[in-house]
Amino acid sequence: MPVLVFGSVIADLVFALPQLPASGLTVLGPGYAALPGGKGANQAVAAALDGAATGFAGAVGEDAMAEVALAGLRAAGVDLGRLARVAAPTGCAAVCVDPAGRNQIAVGCGANLAARAAQVEDGALSPATVLLLQMEVPPEENAALIRRARAAGARLVLNLAPAAALPREALGALDLLVANEHEAAWLAARLGCGADAAGLRAALGIDVAVTLGEAGAVAATAAGRLAVPAFPVAAVDTTGAGDAWCGVLAAALDRGLPFEAALRRASAAAALACTRPGAAMPRAAETEALLRRG
Repeated sequence: MPVLVFGSVIADLVFALPQLPASGLTVLGPGYAALPGGKGANQAVAAALDGAATGFAGAVGEDAMAEVALAGLRAAGVDLGRLARVAAPTGCAAVCVDPAGRNQIAVGCGANLAARAAQVEDGALSPATVLLLQMEVPPEENAALIRRARAAGARLVLNLAPAAALPREALGALDLLVANEHEAAWLAARLGCGADAAGLRAALGIDVAVTLGEAGAVAATAAGRLAVPAFPVAAVDTTGAGDAWCGVLAAALDRGLPFEAALRRASAAAALACTRPGAAMPRAAETEALLRRG
């Protein structure tokens, strides 16, 4: 069963700073790194490095930043046959990170706004497909692809990050919604329900997982509530931790792991992602080693 990711690809400019900038404050750091990023690309890389056969559909420009943005996907062996090259500049992000690993991120979407659901052919959508989506591409394109994938019987996972509106029928067509606590609160306010996983599941009628950072994750399914603790690590940079969680979860579901085991594997991968700078996704052997220790 393949994992297919429809989403963003971005070049990250990562600045290690002594403190995060406040309004009107310029903070000097020693340098910066240009790294591949974007929620869609990060999650595709995470799934591929965890062992899943992974394809990616998204858009980049014809500029030099495209090569930075695509480097991680290429190194991980992700199938880029559905990638579009467009006239808009490649998406770019400025990522500021403080010594505690906290971050502030500004994103110029660029070519990601030109990503289209039509890049994914009907033949790629079947009950053998895990389709993973996020919210850094046009929401209407996500909704269109969700409708087609649901009709084809694919397994649908949406990471509601960053929080943005989708039609309720698109949300209700998912198999699993993943959100952090802030995104969950945003959605709950729109739906008029509780902001926890159980409240969102009751409102939408689908399985929901809410990630809670150092407090782990809680999921609500037809079988009941599942709580998975986080793995304690010395955080260097939390950038990409949520993407590692989602990508490895998709890979775990692809290989048929029980849902609770998939959640635990995702939690281990997210912890490892926090131990290195940038959106650096762990390999399967690293995740398995942490699971054995944990």
